Amino acid sequence: MATPLHPYPQAGAAPGARAIHPAWLRITHWLNALAVLVMITSGWRIYNASPLFNFSFPADITLGGWLGGALQWHFAGMWLLAGNGLLYLALNLGTGRLRQRFFPLSPRAIAADLGAALRGRLSHADPRHYNAMQRLAYLCAMLDIAVLVLSGLVLWKSVQFETLRALMGGYEAARHVHFIAMALLAAFVVVHVLMVALVPRTLSAMIRGK
Repeated sequence: MATPLHPYPQAGAAPGARAIHPAWLRITHWLNALAVLVMITSGWRIYNASPLFNFSFPADITLGGWLGGALQWHFAGMWLLAGNGLLYLALNLGTGRLRQRFFPLSPRAIAADLGAALRGRLSHADPRHYNAMQRLAYLCAMLDIAVLVLSGLVLWKSVQFETLRALMGGYEAARHVHFIAMALLAAFVVVHVLMVALVPRTLSAMIRGK
């Protein structure tokens, strides 16, 4: 039987005995972060050209300079996010990391960790272990990115993806789905950055792997 690309430490292993994050995970994580940043900021510029709601984003926080430039940045980010995201998912599945780090996940565990988080008592003592709230957040982020890509395909090639467009309720509905998915991903990024600020050693682990 083939050995996994990166075996993970068992419960009770000495802290620091093995790398927390393998190199492939760190590389795909930072590439995903770059792709998300490019897509969100260029997407805000595209949104401003045809707003869905009665507001627009400040030009200073958007990318692209004008609609054509924003679209080019957005497509570049889309291909990076789709390709790198698939590689990230495949490696997580192939190494067993997805099962080991994100499951099992139960409503009871989520409720318990949510209660601990609200009381400021959620432990981050072992960075090798994801609590239930982290597992839920990361899994939802993966699902949200998939929705972003699928709704983006409808907006990009509406005629070619006719069935997908119909499943989303039409072109305008797909625009709303895309916007909501973008907003949820932006919210995830904000919370993620705040949590890194509260537990700064997690940033070091994602850079150095240890």
